[in-house]
Amino acid sequence: MSLLAGKTVVVSGVGAGLGHQVAAAVVRDGGNAVLGARTEARLARTAAAVDPGGARTAYRATDITDEAQCAALAQLARERFGGISGVVHVAALDRHFGGLEDADFGDWSRVLEVNLLGTLRMTRACLPGLKAADGGGAVVFIGTQSALAAPSRVRQAAYAASKGALTSAMYSLARELGPYRIRVNTVLPGWMWGPPVRAYVRRAAEREGVPEGEVLGRLTGRMALPELATDADVADAAVFLVSDRARAITGQSLLVNAGELMR
Repeated sequence: MSLLAGKTVVVSGVGAGLGHQVAAAVVRDGGNAVLGARTEARLARTAAAVDPGGARTAYRATDITDEAQCAALAQLARERFGGISGVVHVAALDRHFGGLEDADFGDWSRVLEVNLLGTLRMTRACLPGLKAADGGGAVVFIGTQSALAAPSRVRQAAYAASKGALTSAMYSLARELGPYRIRVNTVLPGWMWGPPVRAYVRRAAEREGVPEGEVLGRLTGRMALPELATDADVADAAVFLVSDRARAITGQSLLVNAGELMR
């Protein structure tokens, strides 16, 4: 039997990178994927790529800072496929860089509004469906290794703080929702080979006048395994945590980082 046979998974934040890979993994493993993101064109491209026939995907433009839009995406899942088995939260605001001394706390507030409160808002919208899921439901947050140890190459204090807060919220939610057989876990990626990191490597190589392989080598040199984890690797971890194979796992954080940081 396929890993997600009969399950419907809501995926927020579907773009060209990790969100696309999560959607692809859900469909590949036999599930239905209900996709949300602010840009409808991106949703349409992903749905067409991972499910050309359209039988196992549905999508709706969704801003997770908007309560009504979150409710509409959850309702779409129930109307189209009859329920919600899991939610994977990829949606995040990660474009604000810097630390405390140069902080614009207006920017920090926007990051927290999306990454923490938006994720919780979307989770709450899905709760009725998750409570009714056969055998229990699952929530998977996508966090970041940076919430545990500051990266040396970039400074993203607001992003790390928001994801750290989300991981802390996970523990409370795992206790609160456990009696309904709803599991809540977090996947913590490190450097993840996909569109954002490819762009970082390219820009750094151009700025320094060195080959891209040299920049990439600096990243992989800190890892136990000789290559970066990919978007698809992180997606596979999220899909595992949604599946019944993780039925006894809740309140846990799983690093998917090629062994750069070990806990």
